[in-house]
Amino acid sequence: MSLIKSISGIRGTIGDADGLDPITVVKYTLAFASVINKKYPNITPSILVGRDGRVSGNAIKQLVINSLICSGINVYDADYSTTPTLEMAIPHLNCQAGIMITASHNPQNWNALKFFDENGEFITEQILKEIEYIANNNEDFYLVKEQYFGQVYSATDIIDYHIKKIIELPYIKTQLIKESNFKIIVDTINSTGSIAIKKLFDALGIENYTFLNEEVNGLFEHNPEPLPENLSQLSFTIKMNKANVGFAVDPDVDRLAIVCEDGEMFGEEYTIVAIADYVLEKKPGPVVVNMSTTQAVKYVADKYNCPIYYTPVGEINVVNKMKEVGAVIGGEGNGGVILPELHYGRDAILGIALFLSFLAEKQKPVSVIRSYYPNYYMIKSKIETKDMNITVDKILDEIQKRNSHLKFINIDGIKFMDDDDTWIHLRPSNTEPIIRIYIESSNQTKCESFLYKIMQDINDILKQ
Repeated sequence: MSLIKSISGIRGTIGDADGLDPITVVKYTLAFASVINKKYPNITPSILVGRDGRVSGNAIKQLVINSLICSGINVYDADYSTTPTLEMAIPHLNCQAGIMITASHNPQNWNALKFFDENGEFITEQILKEIEYIANNNEDFYLVKEQYFGQVYSATDIIDYHIKKIIELPYIKTQLIKESNFKIIVDTINSTGSIAIKKLFDALGIENYTFLNEEVNGLFEHNPEPLPENLSQLSFTIKMNKANVGFAVDPDVDRLAIVCEDGEMFGEEYTIVAIADYVLEKKPGPVVVNMSTTQAVKYVADKYNCPIYYTPVGEINVVNKMKEVGAVIGGEGNGGVILPELHYGRDAILGIALFLSFLAEKQKPVSVIRSYYPNYYMIKSKIETKDMNITVDKILDEIQKRNSHLKFINIDGIKFMDDDDTWIHLRPSNTEPIIRIYIESSNQTKCESFLYKIMQDINDILKQ
């Protein structure tokens, strides 16, 4: 699989000639090091490096660290970590940048380099282009003589710092959670979530919990994306153990799915809905989500008379808009929660702590909390593009022409609005060679017929 390059990572499959091979890892790390050295010419920069639980993670980490020290950069080695932990720890350790080795929700044979700036936020498109140019042309690599090599320091305690800062938030009801004695099941998909969430539960005084797929070995028991079709084991275990709630995270722990006490899905889209409800009740203010997020978030924002803003998909787009409007809560409908009072990044560990606080305050079953919100049906589908003999832009242009009777926005792919509560969003993925299709409506039949129509349109276009 060819490399996919975006501000959310340089990612590819392991062991393929055109994937994320060792030479590619070294070239892109050296290129990033060159950019950082150029940005900070008067100091010896420091870069924080972490990884999720993937099998390839340690080998890639060694390549990354050795490339950085040969560039005269000091390295803080977090080893096993989570993406939100790394994001928080970069400014805490006064680092000038960070690299997280994770392919997030992609299958286990994938990995990636995620680059962060001094604020612990994703790099800009401009910086990505600079990195790509240096890597692809083998130019301007900043290499030093051995007496100027960087040093390596341990930073394996940054998860403790992350948990401490979560617990200190005014929204987190530690005593109430402890007194509630929740029985909790968590699927940590054989990655670093088991390390971080155990520390969170210990800090919250939670004792009655069970982890599924707990061993951090990178051998994912199922597809790591926390979608309903991948969470049957979690659902079954919740029902069998009469648990109060279940949680599922992805391998780098920035996405959170919630499961009700009856084993039914709370809905990945509704993670941000419930947490926005909890936060806005205490601190009303602007809300920011991406264009593919459920309109149930607007229902909650309207409830507290708060403005809501929409952005193209991508954490950095949401973060930039949140800063612009002074948002108090934001996120994405893929289970991503961003609370600026902690840091500007999606954070499933934070999401668990906030939801448990909400649950402890309400003292209602999770299924009852889910019933507080309007029921929208959402279909998430995709079409692979790697073997197509037509560009994605051409496909989207043709679909737009065929549906010109509908209102549309073409900021991030195309989003059509059929009526007040039905929309469809088509966009090229930043992380896979696919077109993503999102459809939402209060009418399930309408969702399905819309999908059929769009798939038919795409098939007709490909036959032309």
